[in-house]
Amino acid sequence: MTKFIDVPTMSALIQEIGVTRFIGELADAIEADFIRWPEFDKSPRVANHSAIGVIELMPVSDAHRYAFKYVNGHPRNTAHGLYTVMAFGVLAQVDTGFPVLLSELTVATALRTAATSLMAARVLARPGAQRMALIGNGAQSEFQALAFHTHLGIREIALYDVDPRATDKLIRNLAPYPDLRLVRCESAAKAVRGADIVTTITADKTLATIITPDMVEPGMHFNAVGGDCPGKTELHADVLRAARVFVEYEPQTRIEGDIQQLPADFPVVDLWRVLQGSVAGRQQPEQVTVFDSVGFALEDYSTLRYVLKQAEERRLGVEVELVPGTDDPKDLFRHTCPAPLRAQIRRVA
Repeated sequence: MTKFIDVPTMSALIQEIGVTRFIGELADAIEADFIRWPEFDKSPRVANHSAIGVIELMPVSDAHRYAFKYVNGHPRNTAHGLYTVMAFGVLAQVDTGFPVLLSELTVATALRTAATSLMAARVLARPGAQRMALIGNGAQSEFQALAFHTHLGIREIALYDVDPRATDKLIRNLAPYPDLRLVRCESAAKAVRGADIVTTITADKTLATIITPDMVEPGMHFNAVGGDCPGKTELHADVLRAARVFVEYEPQTRIEGDIQQLPADFPVVDLWRVLQGSVAGRQQPEQVTVFDSVGFALEDYSTLRYVLKQAEERRLGVEVELVPGTDDPKDLFRHTCPAPLRAQIRRVA
């Protein structure tokens, strides 16, 4: 049987663990898998693009488990009462192909994106960072804010979104965290001023320049999350040229990340090598660093692995017959017959 985690079950799991603990433990799980990066069979995600969005499949596996995520990105969905990003995923056994988990990943993707941002910032941002700018206050913004506040010590977050209602929502949702100071700003430039960390997490599928060179200050760390498909960027190319840029999986980021604006030989650093300790991250306090985050399948593998473990420990989720069970694996036709006929066939046999 396959364990099935739907949205209500995922919500119950997160509430039982606690959202900030969930993010922290997930960041550790993702980091542990990134450190064993060479053990995974990797490929860029398979994407089907349209003028208004993208639908993608994201596969990855090691010697024991295979995972994939189905995910979309449609910025206009909010006008139709739908989330911009929706997802589900599967975790399967490599030796048999049997699916052990089918799970919602819309909520979990927001958590894993925040966890990945946290994982990168722990090795790339200046120690002692206290002020962050959050450009884009939509569906994933609270998770980013909580990740950096509760696990990295950020005390003040400057907020900007082209839609003031998105900022209203974020401030309302983070009201239970009175020790986090939220500052509403009237422009991205004002939000960025004096920030140690800048997170950009906008949704529009466009070649945008939300961060321009004049906004950059020595020592800033840019957590560039929103540029995640061809034709979609957030940072001016000169911001990248002047920074040390880190990526998840270079063949995918060259196509989808902010570095799609730059020549194919523009130098980048594999984040997994930094986490493994074989390559330096930030080299000096004044250096500008950019995590060109597009989201990679290994992060979803880690998330599904973590969710399965936590759900099993708490006896959450239901068992579903996603693939047929049988006592005769050469007879699939029986599953097309009415139950009485199947019984008769078995008696004859």
